[in-house]
Amino acid sequence: MDIEAVQINSKFKRNSRTLTLVGAIVLTIGIGLFLSSTAMFAPGMLCFSLGVISLVLGVSKILEPEISLELNQQGLKYHHRRGSIFIEWDNVQRIDIPRGLDGFDSIPLPYIGLKLKRINPVLDIIPGRLATGLLTEQRPLLMSAVTLDEDLIELEAYMNSEFTPLVVNDERYRGVLAMFGHRCEMLSKNMGFHIYIPVDCLDRPADEFVKLLREYLLKVRQLQE
Repeated sequence: MDIEAVQINSKFKRNSRTLTLVGAIVLTIGIGLFLSSTAMFAPGMLCFSLGVISLVLGVSKILEPEISLELNQQGLKYHHRRGSIFIEWDNVQRIDIPRGLDGFDSIPLPYIGLKLKRINPVLDIIPGRLATGLLTEQRPLLMSAVTLDEDLIELEAYMNSEFTPLVVNDERYRGVLAMFGHRCEMLSKNMGFHIYIPVDCLDRPADEFVKLLREYLLKVRQLQE
C-alpha cells in the first residue's frame, strides 16, 4: 500500500503579487512627488522608501518556490530558492523544534530540526549555491549554539576548522561543502540537529508540522516492516 504524498506551500509567498504591485505604485507616486515640487520632498521620500521596501519584499516572496516541502515514501525534499535537498527517511534519527536561551529561559527557535544518522548523503547532493545560502541564513543558529555551549575555546576551534577539508565516514569534502558540513556537525553537537528548516516556509504552526512529520515517518516505517 502506498502512502499519499504531501506537498507544503509556504505561507511566506502569500500576497506576494499584491505586495509587489502596491510597492511599484507607491514607488511611482514617490517619484512623482519628487518631480512635482520641492515642497513635496518629505512625502515623496516617505512614499519612495515604503515603495522600495514593499517592492523588494514582494519580489523576494515571488522568487520563493511554490512548494517548499514534499513528503513521500522515500523521504523529505526541501525546496529553497537556491536549490533543493532530499533526505531519506532511513537517514532521519530525530525530528523536533530546536531550543535556545533567552537569558535564563529556554525558548523554541523558528526552525524544524532534523538530526541525521549520516551527513554524507546530504553533502553528496546539496548544490553549492544552496550550501552557501544556508551558511549565511543560519548565522543566528550559530550564535544560539555559542550561547548554549558557552565554550569560547570550542568556538575558536570551530572557526579555525571551518575552512579546512572535512572527512566524514571516510569521505573527504572541500570548499563550501566542507564549510557546510563543519557547520552541520557543530550545530548537531551543540543544538542536537544537523538540518534546520525555517518555519516561515511552512503552512501550519511548527508543533503541528513536527507532528505531521513524525506520523508520516511512523507510517513509512510500519510499511517497511
